[in-house]
Amino acid sequence: MKEQGSIRQRIFEIIQIGNKDDLPSRLFDWGIAIVILLNITAMFCETFDALEPLYSLFHVIEAVTVAIFCVEYALRIWTSDLLYPKLAKKKAVIRFLLSFDGVVDLLTILPFFYLSGFIAFRMLRVVRIFHLFRINAQYDSFNVITTVLFEKRNQIFSSVFIIVILMFASSIGMYSAEHEAQPDVFKNAFSGLWWSMSTLLTVGYGDIYPVTAIGRIMAICIAFLGVGVVAIPTGIISAGFV
Repeated sequence: MKEQGSIRQRIFEIIQIGNKDDLPSRLFDWGIAIVILLNITAMFCETFDALEPLYSLFHVIEAVTVAIFCVEYALRIWTSDLLYPKLAKKKAVIRFLLSFDGVVDLLTILPFFYLSGFIAFRMLRVVRIFHLFRINAQYDSFNVITTVLFEKRNQIFSSVFIIVILMFASSIGMYSAEHEAQPDVFKNAFSGLWWSMSTLLTVGYGDIYPVTAIGRIMAICIAFLGVGVVAIPTGIISAGFV
């Protein structure tokens, strides 16, 4: 039992983010990073028709890399009580499964077996690469971003609430102005909501647009409001970084 415990302890040390003095752990970090890049590259290349003769190779790479992810995931579950030493074994496992790393690992494995439509979740593995090679959590750039967002959460929530209210108000207004002129385009308030979203957020797809005079006047005002509305959360976040 003591030997098994020492093996589990060593495996835990290896699969966690290693320090520069622990060569096996650092090699594991680099190996996982390479496997992540191979998996994403294979997924990306499978979208090119010109590379169809190599599809079988991409499938093999995908299967092997996902198998490695599964082994890593199983090892992290097995050693989860060492990651959370104050918790009981079952609670530690649940804590890991619900943690950011646990959810990311699961979402990047499942699309290979199920949920094929959610294959884009594998891109979440890129986040793991940054996580593997961060210098220190205190100076980690991702930690700075999350800290700013957390500290400014009330202001950001208020600005998003204002955006949502303006979207609904402008959608109803545009529906009232354009429904009679374009009944097939502005069928209901949701059609106006799609237009207001693309206008307020300054995307402007152009698939839905007003044709009446009052509708165009409203569109001009809403477009100006959109520039200011988008600037509000941007200013809040910028001030947080400063």
